[in-house]
Amino acid sequence: ASGGALAAPISGAASAQPAASESSPIGSLYPFIQKQADRSPLELSFLRSEFRDLKSWQRQARARIFDQLSYAPPKVDPAPQVIRRTDRGEYMEEYLTFQTTPDLRIPAYVLVPKKAKLPAPAIVALHDHGGFYMWAKEKLVAMEGEHPALTPFRERYYGGKATAVELVRQGYVVIVIDMFYWGERRMILDDDPAAFKDRPLSLTDEEIQTFNRRSGQNEQLVARSFMTAGITWPGVLLWDDIRTVDYLVSRPEVDKNRIGCVGLSVGGYRSFLLATLDERIKAGVAVGWMTSYASQIKRNVGSTIGFTFHIVGLYRYMDLPDMAALIAPRAMLVINGSQDRLFNLDGVKSAFSKIERCYAKAGAPDRQRCRLYDAPHQFNQEMQAEAWEWLGRWI
Repeated sequence: ASGGALAAPISGAASAQPAASESSPIGSLYPFIQKQADRSPLELSFLRSEFRDLKSWQRQARARIFDQLSYAPPKVDPAPQVIRRTDRGEYMEEYLTFQTTPDLRIPAYVLVPKKAKLPAPAIVALHDHGGFYMWAKEKLVAMEGEHPALTPFRERYYGGKATAVELVRQGYVVIVIDMFYWGERRMILDDDPAAFKDRPLSLTDEEIQTFNRRSGQNEQLVARSFMTAGITWPGVLLWDDIRTVDYLVSRPEVDKNRIGCVGLSVGGYRSFLLATLDERIKAGVAVGWMTSYASQIKRNVGSTIGFTFHIVGLYRYMDLPDMAALIAPRAMLVINGSQDRLFNLDGVKSAFSKIERCYAKAGAPDRQRCRLYDAPHQFNQEMQAEAWEWLGRWI
């Protein structure tokens, strides 16, 4: 999820869906705004009758998305720098940095299975938002001596599992990066206490909550600063993810023809968009971030739509589920929870229907699956079992 006030909505994710009759937080302004969305021509939806050739449409639609990102960094050599290698028994863990743009060197973990036949298939694992900024890639990669706050976080959102570790145990090479503004890329101010800068094991729950609260309050300020600079935050994060694939396929342990991606929440959004924008992704799993945008306007914008990752103006051309036709005929599994209060349930069901229709028109109906679990905003063990089966089938 995204937005400046995330922690509170997410903490109530298990509650019932708001009644459709409830008023909108934007009050008297709501009818006008909703009408504008409802009148959108969605002029690049593949479901429009004028689009018959999938490849031709994909070139046009993908170019439009890249244009809306207002960001196109020059390609650079990843120039990886391995900081340490740790033998974890079943796999080797590398902590490293690599270049995604001339201005960005980002931290990552790469997990390499010891017993897999190399080159092996690989997964880009994408972490969540969670209103939890202090750590990022560590949410998915458990290790000895980590801060105890990560354990209850994983219990709540991941069924207690470190999903990157689950994947490497299945024989995948796995990479996890820190998204901009999270983990090692979090916002540190000049007068911050040492605990915010160093993240010691003695960091208290209160200090973590204070840091997370401040980060949530300032998230949209950072996004607006990006816009003032003439670029967008989604441009930065999506290009980082694409460049992560660049680095991944450069590794000799990786079969460059067998790449997948998976994520929860904003990680699910990133997974869907990475598969949309990068044809090297053969199969993806997006968990906890699918909807029809127009259905969010009445009551759900505050906890889902922020400049952090929302591609401004894109709804004129495509709704989020329309992008599924940019993935087809490659494989995509989309999972949401029926108790997830971040999303209007009717909008989720409408999006699922559109994804199915996009794949049907693309001639690949069996390569998509949309699943609604009786669950809140999470990637629980039952969902994981389905996700791992899906990735194993198509990668």
